[in-house]
Amino acid sequence: MSIVVSRSLRRRALLSLLLTAAPVCAFSTLSSRPFASVPSSFLSKRSMTSDSISDSTTVEPTAGADEFTYLEDVESEASLAFAMESNAKCLADLGDPTTSETYDRILAVLESDDRIPYAGKMGKNMDGADIVFNFWKDSNNPKGLWRQTTLESYKTAKPDWTTVLDIDKLAKEDGISWVYKGSRALPRRRDTESPNDGTVVTRALLNLSRGGSDAKYVKEFDLLTGDFVKDEPFNLPEAKSSVSYKSRNVLLVGTDMGEGSMTDSGYPRQIREWYRGTDIKDAPVVFEGDKKDVSVGSYIDDNRHYGGPIYEVRYRGLTFYTSKYWVRAIKFDHLLAPSERREGVAEPGDFIEVAVQDDAKVNFLGNMMLVTLRSDWEVAGKTYKLGSVIYCDAKTFLDTGTADFTMLFEPTDNTALEYYSATRNYVCLVTMNDVKSKLDFYKIGDNGSSLTYVGGDKEAQVRSASVSALDTTDSDEFWFTTSGYTQPSTLCLADASRVEDGKDYIIEEVKSLPAQYDSSALDVEQHFATSKDGTQVPYFVVKKKGTELNGKTPTLLYGYGGFEISLGPSYSATVGIAWLEKGGAFVEACIRGGGEYGPSWHQAALKEKRNKAYEDFIAVGEDLCSKGLCTAGSTLAARGGSNGGLLMGNMYLQGKDLFGAIHCAVPLLDMQRFHTLLAGASWMAEYGDPETDDWDNFLNKYSPYHNIDETVEKYPAMLVTTSTRDDRVHPAHARKMVAKLWDMGKGKNWPVHYYENIEGGHGGAADAKQSAFMSTLAYDFMMKTLKKNAEEL
Repeated sequence: MSIVVSRSLRRRALLSLLLTAAPVCAFSTLSSRPFASVPSSFLSKRSMTSDSISDSTTVEPTAGADEFTYLEDVESEASLAFAMESNAKCLADLGDPTTSETYDRILAVLESDDRIPYAGKMGKNMDGADIVFNFWKDSNNPKGLWRQTTLESYKTAKPDWTTVLDIDKLAKEDGISWVYKGSRALPRRRDTESPNDGTVVTRALLNLSRGGSDAKYVKEFDLLTGDFVKDEPFNLPEAKSSVSYKSRNVLLVGTDMGEGSMTDSGYPRQIREWYRGTDIKDAPVVFEGDKKDVSVGSYIDDNRHYGGPIYEVRYRGLTFYTSKYWVRAIKFDHLLAPSERREGVAEPGDFIEVAVQDDAKVNFLGNMMLVTLRSDWEVAGKTYKLGSVIYCDAKTFLDTGTADFTMLFEPTDNTALEYYSATRNYVCLVTMNDVKSKLDFYKIGDNGSSLTYVGGDKEAQVRSASVSALDTTDSDEFWFTTSGYTQPSTLCLADASRVEDGKDYIIEEVKSLPAQYDSSALDVEQHFATSKDGTQVPYFVVKKKGTELNGKTPTLLYGYGGFEISLGPSYSATVGIAWLEKGGAFVEACIRGGGEYGPSWHQAALKEKRNKAYEDFIAVGEDLCSKGLCTAGSTLAARGGSNGGLLMGNMYLQGKDLFGAIHCAVPLLDMQRFHTLLAGASWMAEYGDPETDDWDNFLNKYSPYHNIDETVEKYPAMLVTTSTRDDRVHPAHARKMVAKLWDMGKGKNWPVHYYENIEGGHGGAADAKQSAFMSTLAYDFMMKTLKKNAEEL
């Protein structure tokens, strides 16, 4: 079964990227000058001569080019000079965050041994004991350790860890600032050389990035020898690759093979079947998509342990939200290299296109096909509404293009699917009711052909909830992680089978994060703001009990509002230390464009309706002010990154009288050229296509870069940050916006500061020290700005 990524896991990743690790700069002292000091050499028409652009430039004079387009050349001499001079000026004006107590405390949390070492099971060791793997960073290992221990040891207070790979040591040996980007293990059921009756995971593909970029090197690792594979390894050079094992000696690979091999979005367009011992250049192309696709891919979905077949799946990601799937059932021999197959085994059948809507998500479980709908769908004489999860007999549907479907989940006005996950015998649905989570369990029956409800939570709870199966091949146990705004994370071992017996699914608490800050005096409240069109927008407020509603509370409003990413309760020590303990109120707005109420909530702010997300965010801010928590234009700050950075750019312009400070991190800001920069083309399904009427009809209206009003005398204090190594959202968005503001804002009250981290990728920081540095700068900037403003009330 293909795993559906949980909202909680996506949220955890999002917050780690954009809340605790986003590159930032901050005030230590506030300038009384109406215009923030700027390196004068970087004002209008900076060095647009040919000798200012490096030989490696890829900048083209396309639509929307202007005097700051030279900053799109990521590592040109002029661009790097802009970054470094701006950084120096920023720190000179605002101070060194490493001298702050906040920095010390955040760093201590990030490197603390009290953190939960989240782990995943990877088979058994040679002694037959279940083993788990974890990636761990601390003060002695800033780049991290990939390590393992037995499951029984892991459940103790002090597990006996064995280091598998020391990334700091590897970086020193290679002379490269490696950042670990995860691994993909060789499934033991597809490993012809797995010892002990196929229970041992022997190999894994490691992803290593230079400085944290999305592009990565792939290196094959031997888990039995504890070293990289020496004999005929599967290794790939730096690229945005897609790789997975088909079997021990066969890899399904999408990577940069030169002209025509990548999409316009910068992701693989072709899939090759690579046999061990051969040159990747000789690997046959077995599948390819169109250059305008976002990406293509292929994977094996092995359902034998559920009573189903092995599926080989190929897909074309047409846009960010639409795909086409092709599937065929295969035998084990078809996973192997031709030289390994038994004689007489017939070739597999042809691939069958899965006849579902392009925006539907498809997964296989046993003999069932599960379909998650992002729009209404009429099939077999019935109509199923968007947000539903339905299932049918997979073979029947693939053979005939239709089948009788059964409803697994149907949304309401207040409920939406968060995600689902399977154990050996059960499927767990995690749903949201007004952004509160609830678990329900269904038993897999009839040899993988049916699902029957057996129980679950009685009511939804204000918490984040993450469900992750230990081992779908032989266990119903799963890791269950929960947290709340003021409740530290707790990791429990749970068992889905207990629900059927009427018991609590939690077996035992395995790990818990101690309180990282004092939350004893804090309250968490949920409210709803009325947006411009009457829509009720939920938001959460975390503040001290009995806070006086005098408009003077420093209030930080965070939002994202895009890509169907949901926000909601989650523990953030950084927010607690840097904001809540200092008397601030933290607010999270669940605006349209996110997934808090399913695909309809997301689609309500797509493309020409993007203004709805911005109206929602403003409505929440105004609601906070009307309640007396904060004061418009003074004690209310806003923060967001990536798509949330686009939100911040629009709040800077549209909410200039509402916010007293804004932190705009790793942002999109030039919506006329975003599709030409790095992965930007893949986001046109979210924003629109600037090369069509979309630009004139709506994109130009929410492109911050094009809507700066030179007649405005005062804009909010703003901190714009990005990373040189961000190869997802191009750093030019931030660079150009700041350069233009500095140019147009001469003599005006437009305080703008800029910091560009040289490492870190889209997350903005490559290690704990960078993360602590950046986070401290951000929160200090906002807190000091708001407190100064409060003194003037």
